[in-house]
Amino acid sequence: MYAVVKTGGKQYKVSEGDLLRVEKLGGETGDVVELKEVLMVANGDQIEVGTPVLTNACVVGEIVKHGKAKKIIVFKSKKRKGYRKKQGHRQLYTNLRIKEIKM
Repeated sequence: MYAVVKTGGKQYKVSEGDLLRVEKLGGETGDVVELKEVLMVANGDQIEVGTPVLTNACVVGEIVKHGKAKKIIVFKSKKRKGYRKKQGHRQLYTNLRIKEIKM
């Protein structure tokens, strides 16, 4: 059984027991979160697709940890003008362990 969920503007294919890295969610480590934007659920050869979401489906996960991704460098410059700008960014993320897919 697997499902396609939408969180943080991205879509993920998840199964029970999967470890998933998503954009930062509110909550503490060990909290249980429900992802309600379920786009599709497949159980064997039975597939349900939402228009755009399934109202009766829900994916339950547990927050494993919060963290920051590797730093990326944003460098801007303009030729012959002496303009240089260097900026770094680290995106916040949350690791989720998928506990169950409810229908």
